[in-house]
Amino acid sequence: MIQQIPPQTNHSQLATLLHQQAQAADGISFADFMAQALYHPQYGYYMTPRDRIGKAGDFYTSSSVNALFGRLIARQLAQMAELLSSETFQIVEQGAGEGHLALDILDALAEESPELYARLTYTLIEVSQDNRQRQAKSLAAHADKISWNDENDWSITSGCFLSNELVDAFPVHVVEKHSGVLKEVFVTSQDDTFVEEVRAPRGSRLTEYFAWLGYSPIEGNRAEANVSAPDWMRHVGQCIERGFVLTIDYGYPTKELYAPHRRAGTLMCYHRHQADDNPYDRVGEKDMTAHVDFTALQKAGSEAGLETLSFSEQYRFLLGLGFFEELVRLEAAATDEKEARALRLTLKNLIMPEGGMGETFKVLVQGKNVGTPELLCSREIGAIPFG
Repeated sequence: MIQQIPPQTNHSQLATLLHQQAQAADGISFADFMAQALYHPQYGYYMTPRDRIGKAGDFYTSSSVNALFGRLIARQLAQMAELLSSETFQIVEQGAGEGHLALDILDALAEESPELYARLTYTLIEVSQDNRQRQAKSLAAHADKISWNDENDWSITSGCFLSNELVDAFPVHVVEKHSGVLKEVFVTSQDDTFVEEVRAPRGSRLTEYFAWLGYSPIEGNRAEANVSAPDWMRHVGQCIERGFVLTIDYGYPTKELYAPHRRAGTLMCYHRHQADDNPYDRVGEKDMTAHVDFTALQKAGSEAGLETLSFSEQYRFLLGLGFFEELVRLEAAATDEKEARALRLTLKNLIMPEGGMGETFKVLVQGKNVGTPELLCSREIGAIPFG
């Protein structure tokens, strides 16, 4: 079944390479196409030198909005370190981008928890050499705390594994269900144009994934299957002896992710702060993402000894950690009302449900061999001082 051809502008070496691969293999899965578009060693979006985050890039993250985001996470990390009460507290962050969040966390801990700062290590797991160079530059003031490792070469004896907007960029399979049968989207090449064909999946991995999940898309809907995410979460759990996992991303529980009204799935592309749903245009020049299935992460985590301690919208997570207390403090330090008003408008993006990041973004906290502690981020709204 050939789908409608979307408009495309592709003159890059990566596009040429993908056309050749699609022709040679009689079509490649969308997951393979997305993996190359984002992570090809020479031409992939995340692997080549470019501005990706911030005003000069293609998108914003919570950590690029204001340093308060990292400061509040540092507060939760400090409580985790207190609960673990070990000689060394290990923080491992995967997919740290340009290092903004790591910088804000380390700055906050150095200022507010100097004893903890003195005994912590901060390891960055990063596949992009360009990002590693940017991280080294951003984190120069904390160089003695920072190290880099490969994704399969790290471990935590006592500490916390952290990711912020990582899993949404894992390559996803795109699927549809027709007459009760699961089909997969493949990318083919016709006259130097990328074309979609809906076919039977190659192999059994997709059917096994949905059987494991216990849920699947409804008839006629298009959806994504991030089959790498559960494997990744199991690996994370296996690498931790005692500690926590903090996952921040946009997404939903399974039933909401595959809800009937979500007929076209969640795949989106970002280029110069413009969103679109055409992954075949400007291949390698823009970001591609799909919403995360948090039920799958919790299920896979439990298989690796990770117990869910908290799962909430980002606004609840930040409120529990003292968002409004910090907002009041920052406003008091503002030089005038104009600066204070600009600060309020900026920070509201972190917690506002409509047009902001407060509700679409979720925070999952899991623990391994830590019991069931009452985390600061899980404080009931009524127990939080406002101002």
